[in-house]
Amino acid sequence: MATTSITLPAVSSPTELKTRPAWFATWRRFARNKPALIGLVIIFLLLFTAIFGPSLAPYDYARTDLNNVRAAPSAQHWFGTDDLGRDMFTRMIYGARSVVFVIFIVATTSLTLGLLMGTIAGYFGGVPDTLISRLIDFLFAFPDLLFIFFIAATIKPGLVTGLKGFAQQNNIQWLADFVRSGYADYLVVMIALSVLGWAGLARLVRGQVLSLREKDFVLGAQAVGVPSWRIITRYLIPNSLAPILVAVSMGLGAIALSEGILAYLGIGLQPPNPSWGNILADNAPLHWRDWPAVLWLVYIPTIVIALVVFAFNFVGDGLNEALNPELQ
Repeated sequence: MATTSITLPAVSSPTELKTRPAWFATWRRFARNKPALIGLVIIFLLLFTAIFGPSLAPYDYARTDLNNVRAAPSAQHWFGTDDLGRDMFTRMIYGARSVVFVIFIVATTSLTLGLLMGTIAGYFGGVPDTLISRLIDFLFAFPDLLFIFFIAATIKPGLVTGLKGFAQQNNIQWLADFVRSGYADYLVVMIALSVLGWAGLARLVRGQVLSLREKDFVLGAQAVGVPSWRIITRYLIPNSLAPILVAVSMGLGAIALSEGILAYLGIGLQPPNPSWGNILADNAPLHWRDWPAVLWLVYIPTIVIALVVFAFNFVGDGLNEALNPELQ
């Protein structure tokens, strides 16, 4: 009697499954969240635009054409032109560079200060914990915009004057050009956002470290005489990364929005240097009677800012689902 053989599909053995890197499973959980994937694509487009902005921009951002004022979107001007005939597409590209620059500087500074202060407060406790916690409470006691206005009014004049004088005394041309271009004012925005940004992250890190320092692996490391700095860098910070990454990714959208709001209010990068906030400020007086110019002068910058903010929030939600064991 003839026998037929049946070939079963290959199944990964437990050993093969264990050899897959941990990030692969994390990515699979992240990829199930479609809005998070869309947000990741938007963020990559933002970074690509910021890095290759000068090559992508068809015109100079300050070039004016008074014979082509408020021109509708066309093949020559994809986003139309503004009241001075400047190409809106070019100015939006350079505005993306400003946003990414602020996000990078503020996020790096806030993350560094938040990790440092939160870890010291949570691990050592006692007087350092009390001082850092009171400082965090002090920062949270002020309204954000009021605190930023205070910093801008007190630091900005002295900072700009000091940099200008230092550049003249030491004949540093690039620093003089930096001050003259108006980017020195941008330092005020970054300082203000960094001062406010680290407090919330430090409180999160402190809570994570407080819960981890009583774990057996930390107590065992202390018992055998492992230095505190090594316990912090080897055990505490790596085991706290999941909630920190989620908080930072969601905070990036808030930084982008804050930069736009402050530029809109006149604090930060000054015209003619393009920023999404001052682009909106320049065109804010437009009324519905100015239709359809409102479409490309007001609505397009607003939609772009909203897309970037939502993209970071969606990525934060995706990371939360991928890294939070309680949601798996």
